[in-house]
Amino acid sequence: MTVAAGRPERQHALRPHNHQHRDVSGGWLRPTVFGAMDGLVTNVSLIAGVGGGGLDRSRIILTGLAGLVAGAFSMATGEFTSVTSQNELVRAEVDVERRQLSAFPQEEKEELAAAFVEKGIDPELARQVAEQVSRNPQEALRLHAKEELGVDPEELPSPVVAAVSSFLSFAVGAVVPLLSYLSGSGSLYLALAIAAGALLGLGAVVARLTAGRWWVGGLRQLAVGVVAAGVTYGVGRAIGTTVT
Repeated sequence: MTVAAGRPERQHALRPHNHQHRDVSGGWLRPTVFGAMDGLVTNVSLIAGVGGGGLDRSRIILTGLAGLVAGAFSMATGEFTSVTSQNELVRAEVDVERRQLSAFPQEEKEELAAAFVEKGIDPELARQVAEQVSRNPQEALRLHAKEELGVDPEELPSPVVAAVSSFLSFAVGAVVPLLSYLSGSGSLYLALAIAAGALLGLGAVVARLTAGRWWVGGLRQLAVGVVAAGVTYGVGRAIGTTVT
């Protein structure tokens, strides 16, 4: 009984007074990870396809570099446009909510209280909290946006950060399958082996960042890359000799 009684005290003593969560709302992690994976898979598939079609080392390097530059700009443009458009949509909807708060303050206050009640807060307390929050128009707007739109208008991702992250990460991922060729080797199988190792490693790193099992993430990314490269290699072998 003494040991059992002492366990809660020990657990409380071992628990840190402050704990911090990683930033999961920023605009850099998703485009960086997606860009690196996309660059690696895209270029290893491209190289496998043209290599399977019988192109020599110099042409494979040219193809790979062209794919790197084109893909990096495409990723950056897509991310910038996507994030910008999403932010503009959010701001437009927040403006609608701002006008509603100005025109119908009591109804919006009751709506906020109802949202608190749905979360399990006592109705009377919910009304009191809504009343206090509504005294600060900016905070009221932020809470209404989070409840109705599911976003915090003060923490929108940066389209520039997303674009730059995508561009750089795609380029880094895309250059990996070219490393052996740039070093003087003409072996397609060496390039594929390097890319396979990079896929396994990158997948493991991502899994660790998201608190997943490293070997599951690594093997998953490796499988994706193998399928993509295998298909394009087969296409290259099938039609490469017929193209003049």
